[in-house]
Amino acid sequence: MKAKQCLVIGLGRFGTAVATTLYEMGHEVVAVDQKEENVERVLNLVTHAAILDATEERALRSIGVADFDVVIVGIGTDVQANILATMNAKSLGAKYVVCKAIDEMARRVLERVGADLVIRPEHDMGVRLARQIATPNIVDTLDLGGDYAIVDIEANERLRGTLKDLNLSNRFGVQVIAINRSGRIEITPRAEEELRPHDKVVLIGTSHSIDELRRFLGS
Repeated sequence: MKAKQCLVIGLGRFGTAVATTLYEMGHEVVAVDQKEENVERVLNLVTHAAILDATEERALRSIGVADFDVVIVGIGTDVQANILATMNAKSLGAKYVVCKAIDEMARRVLERVGADLVIRPEHDMGVRLARQIATPNIVDTLDLGGDYAIVDIEANERLRGTLKDLNLSNRFGVQVIAINRSGRIEITPRAEEELRPHDKVVLIGTSHSIDELRRFLGS
């Protein structure tokens, strides 16, 4: 895995978690915040940390925002600062900007000013938790942005038989990309591959398609 150069703007709980985790995973991380105490907290946990006001275009230019592979704007409750930082990053040529939004209105505005991906951590985590409680055989979900996601489910009695007979792509609009059976992983399985209860099945599809499958498995 090639190390990415990441810039994290805003070092509240969310920004700090993103910055330190990316650094632990071997990426180069520059973390900035207006507050000195927030910067001091991560000094030894990232590649470089600095006090910087990302709402000032000149400040972002000075650290070469366009040179980073990804810019994460984690500014929390100050929606105006969040929007300004996002606009500045995009106008200075940032390749890919991920923003945290506190509500639906902020999400729409951030998308309009050029954010490549907008997430609502509390909302998204709440939806994910609710889905896992309602459908416990859904093991995990990876949101791909756009409207696509990868889900890892455990096959039950309703999901058994050959992939050809199950015909998941036509029935639900999802595609099986891997099967994990007792630790043996089959990538892009053949149509003749048979699903058995307790197989872990990795699927890709739209949120709507995955919800349709969830309803089928849970009913």
